Amino acid sequence: MRDISVPALAAPLRTGGLADSVFDTAAHQPDFVQLARREDRAPGGWEEVSAKTFRDEIMALARGLLAEGVRPGARVALMSRTRYEWTLFSYALWAIGAQLVPVYPTASAEQLRCILNGSAVTAIVVEHEAHAMTVAEACDEHSRLRRLWQLDLDCVARLTEEGTRLPEADVHRLRHAVTPRSTAAIVHTSGTSGRPRGCVITHANLAAQCDTLYAGWGGLLAPPGERPSLLAFLPFAGVYGLMVQVACLRGGVQLAHQPDASSDELLPALASFRPTFLFAVPYVFEKICAHARWAAEQAGRRRTFDAAMTVAVRYAEALAAEAQGTGRGPDPVLRARHALYDRLVYCRIRELLGGRVATAVSGGSPLLTELALLFAGIGITVYDGYGLTETSGAITVQPPGKVRFGTVGLPLPGSAVHLALDGEVWVRGAVVFAGYLDGGEGTPGSGLYDGWLPTGDLGHLDEEGYLVITGRKKDIIITSNGKSVAPQGLEQRLCAHPLISQSVVVGDNRPYVTALITLDPEALAHWRRLRGDTGEDGGSGSGPSPQEQLEAEVRRAVARANASVSRAESIRAFRVLPGEFSQESGLMTPSMKLRRAAIVRAYAAEIDALYARGEREAPDTRSERRRWAAAGLYAR
Repeated sequence: MRDISVPALAAPLRTGGLADSVFDTAAHQPDFVQLARREDRAPGGWEEVSAKTFRDEIMALARGLLAEGVRPGARVALMSRTRYEWTLFSYALWAIGAQLVPVYPTASAEQLRCILNGSAVTAIVVEHEAHAMTVAEACDEHSRLRRLWQLDLDCVARLTEEGTRLPEADVHRLRHAVTPRSTAAIVHTSGTSGRPRGCVITHANLAAQCDTLYAGWGGLLAPPGERPSLLAFLPFAGVYGLMVQVACLRGGVQLAHQPDASSDELLPALASFRPTFLFAVPYVFEKICAHARWAAEQAGRRRTFDAAMTVAVRYAEALAAEAQGTGRGPDPVLRARHALYDRLVYCRIRELLGGRVATAVSGGSPLLTELALLFAGIGITVYDGYGLTETSGAITVQPPGKVRFGTVGLPLPGSAVHLALDGEVWVRGAVVFAGYLDGGEGTPGSGLYDGWLPTGDLGHLDEEGYLVITGRKKDIIITSNGKSVAPQGLEQRLCAHPLISQSVVVGDNRPYVTALITLDPEALAHWRRLRGDTGEDGGSGSGPSPQEQLEAEVRRAVARANASVSRAESIRAFRVLPGEFSQESGLMTPSMKLRRAAIVRAYAAEIDALYARGEREAPDTRSERRRWAAAGLYAR
């Protein structure tokens, strides 16, 4: 099977733009609770925002933007974490026909300069002074930037005051002039292999994405009789987060914002807001499991926790086999063990998310099969999907009630998938963007071939037409023996280990495959505390030292990853690096994707050393271990 398409579910947007849904809701249901924002004095710490209040705030801000010279078609950048004002500004800009240019709050001056100049941005909203300083550094003789507004200086209030001299009719006139084909946002790709490219996303693109998801998957957003609600913590600078925002406001899902997605901040916010649904990336699901595991270890219940996780996976596998007609489902003993662990363990994990989440969506990168099975066994079905910036979000997704673990689902209704002869995935549909910005005046280019978008990803369709992504075309490793190796699967399995945060598999024109590995500082600190590890190499003489145990943990993670591939594709040597890859070092994009080529260049000496040693074990002597410990490195 090389082609598959799915009929459309939702009618296309025929008139108007994205801001219209907010004004329509306020007109027909003014008291409808549309959002929630942080307010310590409110019950539970969240203040409800009605459709009328939100509409009025958008109108006031839109008038202020007009008073400050923002006109239809103007491109305004927004550089901020995920917060209420982000949503307010984006809809105010759309209400007057302006174009949003999202910028990651962690973007460097060089990255920001590329975006501002390439998109011909004339104004920018930043969160705080550090962002304003980055903007100042990014501006050069090519910059068209004329205005800057700062959120923590209460620019919303100042713009609102400025707009009082303009009539609301001016906003309505411009809003009614917006068409579905008007540009809503210029969203930039991650730039893993070069400069980020600006993708022209129209109002129709985002409406098609969100309306289709709501029409097909809306019933999964909350239990029957409950109002659906969602806590947004993904960065809105990426198309995935942007889509989540629009989907909530078009679908009547109460939307709240969480700026900090670290475990220490996100988990308390989930517990207090208690959403009914979760949009996340694989990393978040991994951190939830890690947090639960650490809590079990601290309580002395690690063995119980590990047994419960094994049962969860087996239970989900049995249910999946039953649904696909290849098995009888869980046997009575497995059902009984699952019920026991549901009371002892699984309910605690669900409580981490507020206790009401039974369904979630994962995107950004493929979800590891074992992790999807684990959450299904815990009682949270995770629907995996696949998409790009160029597809306004998802282009494939698991159908409701028909999850096939290890795949990213079927084409989104109204879309099609085609596999080229070399296995590259091509897609088309109403969600596919209008084109790239060119390098000159910031006007749309093509990037499409008769409506088809070549994704650069490799994959195959299973017997039911579900898409399986196997890697990036440009990332395929060709060893000196002529063996083709897709690194993505190995890297995902390595990072499934709680201690491992990042991994890069290398081996182009080399005799075999090796890996660079980084450890999660938080997980490593927790691991050491539990074992009384001071960081020094030494032991009691009665057993392996903490240092030796750590080396063994990493070796076991590599062995587990290798179990999924042939000997020719397996990792023969690895190096654990002293620190993580970061944006500051130029080795990671603002969307947290690794710059593979830059990493290989930066660590060329370490990679050469791995091959110089060959496949033999590093000398297992106390002096050798002390040398690695002093450098913070451990090698096989």
